[in-house]
Amino acid sequence: MKRSSLFEYPPNISLRTCSAEDLIVLKAFAGRGQDWVDVERTIVRQTGRLDWDYIYEQLRPLAELKEAPEIVDQLKERRAKCEE
Repeated sequence: MKRSSLFEYPPNISLRTCSAEDLIVLKAFAGRGQDWVDVERTIVRQTGRLDWDYIYEQLRPLAELKEAPEIVDQLKERRAKCEE
């Protein structure tokens, strides 16, 4: 909740959303096809504004818990591709 923010939709509707970093962590952890598409789109939209240290710090233990450390490598590859 600390990292969430309110997004205003017309007319006068506020919706609490997670941060881009937290969205990337959640989507990468899920790791389905559409999740990776969403991750890439988020990276492109937020290029230069993402806290990558935070993302990797949050994702590594989740990937280990899932016994899928390759998730972190997949994210690094997609980051490199999107930030070219």
